[in-house]
Amino acid sequence: MLEQLLQYDKELFIFLNGLGSETWDGFWMFYTTKINWVFLYVILAYLMYRKLNTKMFVLTAIVIILMVSFTDQVANLFKAGFKRPRPCHEADIIDVMRLVKSWCGGQFGYFSGHASNSMAVAVFSGLILRYKYKYLIFVLLLWAALMSYSRIYIGVHYPLDVFSGMVFGAVSGFGFYKLDKYLQRRFTLQ
Repeated sequence: MLEQLLQYDKELFIFLNGLGSETWDGFWMFYTTKINWVFLYVILAYLMYRKLNTKMFVLTAIVIILMVSFTDQVANLFKAGFKRPRPCHEADIIDVMRLVKSWCGGQFGYFSGHASNSMAVAVFSGLILRYKYKYLIFVLLLWAALMSYSRIYIGVHYPLDVFSGMVFGAVSGFGFYKLDKYLQRRFTLQ
């Protein structure tokens, strides 16, 4: 059963990755590069700062740092534990896939750190800001979904790697949002 699921995942990867074209390669390489989104993170931080007082903003910033570190390190643990090769390290598909990056990345890819980090940030930020910016969470979820898809497009993750990362990121984002609310209540009561 697991082997069949992994085979379907490989076939879906080849299909989705094969939809790409040189015309769009530059866009997806830009999109998948985390440093290109610093401006978005600054805007989200500013919006949170405006919503919270300085003390609560610092607390929330610490929670965000912990959340991103958590999702990133758990993704690394899963990669080391499952040892599922990235598609670009699979000899049986390297000739039929498109590797858009100049290098493939680490040996293992289950699950995607990009997908988990971006989805955690989207869920956490969307929930924090949902009362003031009603539709922001949908924009952020779309941003995270496209970030996740970019990993398939450029050839470094299978769809299951990406989907698992998205689910883990969403659950983590929600959990850290709850932690942030709890800590803010505790510090407000003091």
